[in-house]
Parts: sequence; structure tokens; C-alpha cells
Amino acid sequence: MSRLSSNTSKKPAFSASGASSKVKDKKHDPEDFQGLDKTLLLKMFNIMIQSRALEERLIKIYKTGEAFFWIGGPGEEAFGVPLGLLSKIGQGPEFDYFHLHYRATPTVLALGVDPIHAIRLIMNKKADVCTGGRNFSNHYCFPEKNITPISSPIEIQYGLSLGTARAQKRANTKASGKNKNSKYQNSISIVTGGDAGTAEGDFASCLVWATRPGDELPILITVQNNTWGISTSYSEQHGEDKISDRGLAFKMKCLNINGNDPVESYVKLKESMDYIRKEQKPVLLEASVSRLYGHSSASGANQQEGLACPIKDFKARLIKAGLITESESVEIKKSYEDEFYKMFKQVQKEEGPSADSIWENTFVNSENADWRSF
Repeated sequence: MSRLSSNTSKKPAFSASGASSKVKDKKHDPEDFQGLDKTLLLKMFNIMIQSRALEERLIKIYKTGEAFFWIGGPGEEAFGVPLGLLSKIGQGPEFDYFHLHYRATPTVLALGVDPIHAIRLIMNKKADVCTGGRNFSNHYCFPEKNITPISSPIEIQYGLSLGTARAQKRANTKASGKNKNSKYQNSISIVTGGDAGTAEGDFASCLVWATRPGDELPILITVQNNTWGISTSYSEQHGEDKISDRGLAFKMKCLNINGNDPVESYVKLKESMDYIRKEQKPVLLEASVSRLYGHSSASGANQQEGLACPIKDFKARLIKAGLITESESVEIKKSYEDEFYKMFKQVQKEEGPSADSIWENTFVNSENADWRSF
């Protein structure tokens, strides 16, 4: 089975592409996939594998001394991939804005970003388009896709998302009934974060300012709950049963989903995003996910046992439905592993940033930032 590669020049088709797009195989209950068609199911599975293979390559790069630090999103593929696939991609307020946390590789790949950028980023290469080789892995920034800079200080993105949502609220005309053919219709801001970060004031501020009566903002506020904040257990820190319950006080739409299930994630994300686009009001969505390689390289970046693996579970469902075979799944993973190894060898030869470039891009248009030259 050929892998789908939306990020490179090669775009081989699925071997099963000639079959019906609707899942009708008698070997499984059609309700298992909630009406999602075969093409979409296989596309999600493919990008999920792509994301995992990329993250595992990044971990290897760190462990062989080719990078200083790794942090990423293995275990968030079933949530992150549907999030990217359901978004309006482009630059400017007529498209969706993304304020992501540092486990966003699945979403970034689903948005069509070339994976070589992730390798240049973790290896701190001059050609890194996100930071010029100046930041950690998974700290993406792609203005052409409205992916705002991912920050190391946690959860400040919740506050920043209010700004883009405010701009979109002004530009979106659907709610006021003016110029219904305007290109500025139905765009939303999407902000993601972790469970531990909801203790930050930025999260509370986001809930307050997104829900002001009569002036609500079009934001999808998500919390990917892996039950850990570095080494602090969720059960030791949170008095509430569900983080999503905190939105009830603001009379906003709230829900909790199984973020390890790509089908449930896709369906519930679509429902939420459709609601935000139509009503121009926020949604607080909590997704239960796994943290499969620990917090980061600081905790070893080793695979954790006993946790649900969204790729393994989804693969079993697809095999049972007759939509894919084990050998086809192995081939997809192997193909991506080979591709990312070649990318790594290419990037390995590239140069890092020069010392004097540290002052670049601090201010707009690289205006002088060297205090010694003010």
C-alpha cells in the first residue's frame, strides 16, 4: 500500500483507491466509523503514522547527540490530525489562526507543512524557517498558514488567541448579516494546550474574554489532557472532575472527548468548529490523550508502557474492517522512516546560524535589536 504524502512532490495514491468511498464492508459495523468514508479514514491513518515516524526520528536525532532537546506529540495523533484536516488553511483573518502548544506535529503535518522543517528546527540549522535555528523542537511558526509562533513559556497562547479572534470577529460579517458573500466569513481561532497549563492565568483570561455576553469570540479552546504536568499527576493537582467543566460557569459550549479515537475526534471537532463558524461563539473542548514518550528528553524520551496507543488501536479497527492489512501498515511506516532518515542526512550537512544573526527577527523587518548599537 502506498503512503499518502501531501508534504512532498511525490503523491502516490492508496492501493484501495478504486473502492467505494463509503465504508460498507460487512466485516464490521458501519457505525464504528460514524459515516466517515474510506478515503478520509485512510488519510487520517496515514498522517498519524507520518507524525509518529517523524517524532521518532527527532528522538533519535536527540539521542545521538545531534540536537540539544526534544519535546513532541507522540500519542496526540488521533486528535491533532483531524484538527488540521478540518481547518481553513491560508494567511490572513479570512483563514483559521493556530495558537498551538509544543505537541503539535500531527496538526502541522495535517496542514501540509513539509516535515523537513521539523528536522531543521530540532537540529538548530540556519535554514530553519521557524526560528532560524534558535529554538527547541516542535516550536513551529508558519505565517503562510496562520501558525503563530509556538512559545516555550506555557499557555501564553490562550491569551494571544483572543487577539486574532477579535480581528476575525470584526472581519467576519456573517453574524451581523452584512455582505454574506464576503471572504471574511466563518474563520476561527484555534488554541491548544495541556492539562497542567490550565492552572495558568492565561487560560482563565481566555475563558473570560471569549465569553463576554453579546461580544463572544469565535475560538476553539482545546485542552489535550494526558494527566501529567511534567512529573505532577493530574489527580494530585486538579479538584475538578473535568477541565471542560470550568467552562460551564461562562455558559459556553463544553465537551469532553476521547482524543485517542480519530473517528470521535473528527466528528466532535467538526461539530464544534461548525458551531463556532455559524454562531461566532467559543467552545471549550477537552480531549483525553496519551503521553507515549514521556514529557520530553528531560525525562528520557523513552516509550511508556501501559498507555493507549491511538495508532495501534486505529490500525486494529481498520484491519478488522478490511480497509488495510498489517503488511500495508508496516510498509507505510517503513516508507516514512526511510524518507526522514534521508532528510536527516541532508540536514546534517547544513550549517548552523552565525553568532551575529542572534539579533535578527527580534523586531519587525529585522530592525536593529542589538542594544550596544542603539
